[in-house]
Amino acid sequence: MKLTRFFAALAAATALTAAASAQAREYSVSTVLSDAFPWGQAAQKWADLVNERSEGRITLRVYPNAQLVAGDQTKEFSAMRSGLIDMAVGSTINWSPQVPELNLFSLPFLMQNSADLDAITGGKPGEMAFAAIDKRGIVPLAWGENGFRELSNSVRPIQTPADLAGLKIRVVGSPLFQDTFTALGANPTQMSWADAKPALTTGAVDGQENPLSVFDVARIDQVGQKHLTLWHYMADPLIFAVNQRVWKGLPEADRELLRQAAIDAGEWEIELSRSLEAKRLDDIRARGVEVAELTDAQRQAFSDATASVREQWTPKIGEELVEAARQAIAQP
Repeated sequence: MKLTRFFAALAAATALTAAASAQAREYSVSTVLSDAFPWGQAAQKWADLVNERSEGRITLRVYPNAQLVAGDQTKEFSAMRSGLIDMAVGSTINWSPQVPELNLFSLPFLMQNSADLDAITGGKPGEMAFAAIDKRGIVPLAWGENGFRELSNSVRPIQTPADLAGLKIRVVGSPLFQDTFTALGANPTQMSWADAKPALTTGAVDGQENPLSVFDVARIDQVGQKHLTLWHYMADPLIFAVNQRVWKGLPEADRELLRQAAIDAGEWEIELSRSLEAKRLDDIRARGVEVAELTDAQRQAFSDATASVREQWTPKIGEELVEAARQAIAQP
């Protein structure tokens, strides 16, 4: 009798262990930057919150530096949609080739500041952007932030469109960036971030555009980028997202856990990113970088020079979405 009870108890324990193992899940999370940057920290914060709140039952394993797509960040969305990647904290820029509506955030000089960006992401246009992502097989959960993108180069100060004439500027793989810098008289050169720093080092390109966090942490000043222009010409929101098939396979409680953890991680990362901006700028100046802060009139000159780009791209993005963004910005 005792032996029978022992084996019964052992079988029950084995069944419970097997059930627990079956419930424990691990998912891949792709990011372009490591946790040395706010972008990578956002992904890690999401993973930490999910692990804590699921009591270790759900593990998000972060793969930085776009390693799941061999360094080509523009392939991240397609890889997630096909199931090669489970989840990602990705950039609207990198996903825009597959989701044209996300080019909204890359329209040059549409937004002036964080208040404009928040009005878009937190309102109707943000909902419309999320709907466009969902329609293409990816479930968006929350917003993060890579920051407004500024311009640097190794040749001269940039304060007018004419100053950009002939400069070779590294840009990401989005046709909108090509059109923007072409309109400004520059020579845009598309390459991945993995190739950008070597190109700046050798002088294959003269300049680049990125948020201050990237310029600071990656020490872009060490590769000859001694001229920095703060022009806030476009923003680079991040999106926490999940492959649709993975999402549908999750219990409702786990979906809510993932979504809320993403929202909390995004809010944490946005606050962190913005709070560090002033210190980053001080540190960059202290390293000998010449920083040009444009007047309203100077910035307007750049805006006027790229008006044709905004007009050309509005139908591609969607007239209704662009108008919703403009209305959101205009609201007091």
